[in-house]
Amino acid sequence: MSGTFKPFRITPSNVRLMRLGYVIHYVDDPAATVGFYEAAFGLERGFVHESGQFAEMDSGSTRLAFTAHALGAEVVPVPYVRSRPDADPAGYEITLLCEDVPAAYARAVGAGAVPVAEPHDTAWGQTVAYVRDRDGALVGLATPIA
Repeated sequence: MSGTFKPFRITPSNVRLMRLGYVIHYVDDPAATVGFYEAAFGLERGFVHESGQFAEMDSGSTRLAFTAHALGAEVVPVPYVRSRPDADPAGYEITLLCEDVPAAYARAVGAGAVPVAEPHDTAWGQTVAYVRDRDGALVGLATPIA
């Protein structure tokens, strides 16, 4: 092999940085799910489309959105497995950060979230708890990582 090794360098011309814009949860009734997330987690509703097929929570720089399965079937080019309260949750979670996980857990369960794991401390220093939302998605409640 001849020549001098030149490491690859990332420059603005060869990479475009991305950022996470949305986490979209496909549900039966976006408006009802928005109401649940308001009551259970204290999130505020953002945009809600007049059709009732799409809604967003005001959740910071990344939006948590809900799309009706009917619209999902039109726009997603492949079939997907629906979240269901009577089935195992999918292999992901929606994690909401908060300072008081026990209070957040109690509020969520009081609003109808299904308890999965009570608040507990982790080896990496977070306090976490888990519930399932009205549509069967796993929701983690956690303190920020210090």
